[in-house]
Amino acid sequence: MTGYLLQSRRTLLKQLALMSVASTFPYTAFSKFKPALITRPIPSSGQRLPVIGMGTHITFNVGNDPQARLNRTEVLRTFFDMGGQVVDSSPMYGSAEAVLGFCINRLGKSASPLFSATKVWTSDTEDGKEQIADSQRLWGLDQFSLNQVHNLVNWRSHLDTLLQMKADGHLQYVGITTSHGRRHRELEKIMQSQPIDFVQLTYHINNQDVEQRLLPLALEKGIAVIINRPFSKGGLFDEYQRYPLPDWTMEFDCSNWAQFFLKFVVSHPAVTCAIPATSRIDHMIENMGAGYGRLPDSGMRQRMISYVQSL
Repeated sequence: MTGYLLQSRRTLLKQLALMSVASTFPYTAFSKFKPALITRPIPSSGQRLPVIGMGTHITFNVGNDPQARLNRTEVLRTFFDMGGQVVDSSPMYGSAEAVLGFCINRLGKSASPLFSATKVWTSDTEDGKEQIADSQRLWGLDQFSLNQVHNLVNWRSHLDTLLQMKADGHLQYVGITTSHGRRHRELEKIMQSQPIDFVQLTYHINNQDVEQRLLPLALEKGIAVIINRPFSKGGLFDEYQRYPLPDWTMEFDCSNWAQFFLKFVVSHPAVTCAIPATSRIDHMIENMGAGYGRLPDSGMRQRMISYVQSL
């Protein structure tokens, strides 16, 4: 019975996402077009990931608050039920890793398939090794899918540690991260010289700097790209949500501003996955809806940019 209820819930949530897609164009067109969850391959392995993941910065830092923990469990359940896989966190995010471990434990088999991504964030190499072990304990995992050097802190030593873990079979993928547009020159040199699988950086419709060098380099070097802060920490909603979406967003199956911002990000050919963070189930449903239907092509992307610049 439990398995049946789980499958029914997942089916219902996916239908909600597809109804959102369907509402953007006529029924006759929708009946011929069957939306599917959009995935992208990890260049180093070919493993495919859904283009919409989730972050946990601030939103999962709720400490031991029992009601907040239960709420985050339902947010995470919704994420998995709608086809999500990539969950990203960090020791830097306060209690987020411990809360994730609580949620994953409560969800059991519902938390599947999980692509677990965390970071190492300390200036000391040995402390970094302890931090990695602590993260595994907090999440309740034997190993991570991906571990990343957070914001380039002590990156040479931590990268050595992570690459050795990968070679020993204790880690699938190795990455490095930055945010807020910081240290891009140094990140570029690392991408050119180090055997990393992933890079994580900030990109959104009002901050396209990474299109100049970093995203083309990721394509050239075969590095997967995770996008953090796709909503500019909510700033994009503050700036644009009071305006209507234009009718032409129907052409790429977009029904709300969250999907507008996310579909812009993940439609770039270098982007593997975006990781918006939320503490609300309704927002999670909106976010995950961006992983269904069509994506804007290059011409439409320019139209999206022109529209927000006109507001």
